Amino acid sequence: MKKFSKIMIQFLSFLLVMTLSLNCALAAEASAAEKTSIFDDVSLEWLFDLFKDEEETEPTVSEDGKTVTLSKSEYDRLMALEAKYNELIQIQEYVDEYYYTDVDDTKLMQGAAAGLLAGLEDPYTFYYTPEAFAEMWEDDEGNYAGVGLLITTSYVTGICTITRVFEGSPSLEAGIRRGDILNKVEDLDVNSTTINDAVNIMRGEVGKPVNIQVIRGDELLDFVVTRAEIHTNWVSSCMLDEEIGYISLYEFAGDCSQAFTTQVNELLQKGAKALVIDLRDNPGGWTEDARAICDLFMGEGVVATLTYRDGSQEVMYTANDDNEIDVPLVLMVNENSASSSEIMAGALQDRGRATLVGTQTYGKGVVQWVLPVGDEGAGFQMTIAQYYTPSGNAVHKVGITPDVIAEMPEEQTGTLFELGDLSDDQLRVAYEEAKTLLKK
Repeated sequence: MKKFSKIMIQFLSFLLVMTLSLNCALAAEASAAEKTSIFDDVSLEWLFDLFKDEEETEPTVSEDGKTVTLSKSEYDRLMALEAKYNELIQIQEYVDEYYYTDVDDTKLMQGAAAGLLAGLEDPYTFYYTPEAFAEMWEDDEGNYAGVGLLITTSYVTGICTITRVFEGSPSLEAGIRRGDILNKVEDLDVNSTTINDAVNIMRGEVGKPVNIQVIRGDELLDFVVTRAEIHTNWVSSCMLDEEIGYISLYEFAGDCSQAFTTQVNELLQKGAKALVIDLRDNPGGWTEDARAICDLFMGEGVVATLTYRDGSQEVMYTANDDNEIDVPLVLMVNENSASSSEIMAGALQDRGRATLVGTQTYGKGVVQWVLPVGDEGAGFQMTIAQYYTPSGNAVHKVGITPDVIAEMPEEQTGTLFELGDLSDDQLRVAYEEAKTLLKK
């Protein structure tokens, strides 16, 4: 009984600290959390309910502080918890007692947390160490020390494809191209299970080199890339002619929705009567940014419907906005357009607001929470819902079919075109479609 009391009291203390820390951390991260619509109304009651008993009575502590008296129901509940975590507790006891060197308990707990989520076998659910969680928020802000690559991972093939090489970045200067497959970073073989480690290696001190190997066609190419300060622009735009504006949205991150709005208005002021919006190779990001951008072009209505495990649903809406931008739209997508890109594409297509041009999209039709956990700055990402387009179409593992299929010619695959370069065959198709819409 002594062993049980010690372990379970420590365990309960850990759960209480974790819960309170999570509550405080959520408040501290409120500004960032507002970026996802499903996060705004999160209640922590579900977390407290896990450890609440309807007939629970307050534990009493003896005067000497050595004995805690619990109700029968609370005792039974703790016994069930001990049985559930018994293997983990036993392993830790053996490690503490017999492992051949000193043990870092923090790393043990981080490994246990990562392993718990890995057991879900969901590639979109994983644990962040405090360092990785901080880097994730740095990425979202768009300022970090690295090499300047955007990488899309296929969890089917395990292949990690470079989908964007940032302008002015050390990777661009070294000769790495869009379409290259990331094969090695230093001595690490890169695939879908090691990509986070590869990204961490590519981060580091400005001015220090990192060895990167890519596959280009049937060649293995090695590059030495010197890390630099990377400043990410989420949106770029230009006029394709006197009447058609072009805007490329690279990722739903940072201040992208504000930047997108600003640049769309600038295109309209320059005389744009139709817009080509490019979401090719956009891996997604915050759902709220997708909703906000849809709001520019559509009146009140459904953007997407989220369905949870218990069957309940949450509907993402656009508002009835008097400032709706009522111009013909062509939306470009490809096999790397995923997540929030597909939310936006599905909404604009289903509601008859845009013509989709390109190839079948990626098919990531699930949504994640990103949550802080504990009091050391760690966090985790967890899939919590599947989403459907306004017409009720599933996206997950299916993707969205464009209205106009336009394949990228093999000879152009991986080519870094200048912004708005109409020698890009897919863009040329989208441009011609926009001209047709203007004539109607």
